[in-house]
Amino acid sequence: MDKIAQDVGDIQSRLLDHRPVINAEIRYFVREFEEKRGHRESRLLENLNKMVLESNEQMLPTNLEGMNQLLSDVTKRLEAANHMAERVQQRELEAQQSAQLQANMERLKDEWAEFLKEQQRLKEEVDEEHAKAIGQVSTKYCEMKKDLSKFQPL
Repeated sequence: MDKIAQDVGDIQSRLLDHRPVINAEIRYFVREFEEKRGHRESRLLENLNKMVLESNEQMLPTNLEGMNQLLSDVTKRLEAANHMAERVQQRELEAQQSAQLQANMERLKDEWAEFLKEQQRLKEEVDEEHAKAIGQVSTKYCEMKKDLSKFQPL
């Protein structure tokens, strides 16, 4: 059992522990970079850094003035474009609201016409009921009149 545990530990360390491989790669890189190339890259980087600093000192002030002018022009154009876009958006919104308002007005007109039809129908029903009630009351009073005339002395 100890042998199996030791074999599993060895397998785990070989599969999951990358430190030996990484250390070997680091040693190889250091040897390749420092020993064989003789600090050539560091000299090239220093020269490149010096050239960049010189170009910044010479080119930056002249380009900075041009960039400020260009930036102000671009800013003005962007503001004008934003203003125009806002106006177009406002017109679009007004047109949309106008169309929506028109649709609402049409819907309200239809609803009003339907309401008037319903009111007219209800009025006719009430008029019919009223006419029936008047007819019933009239017949009732006519009958009462007949009954009353029977009891009155002539």
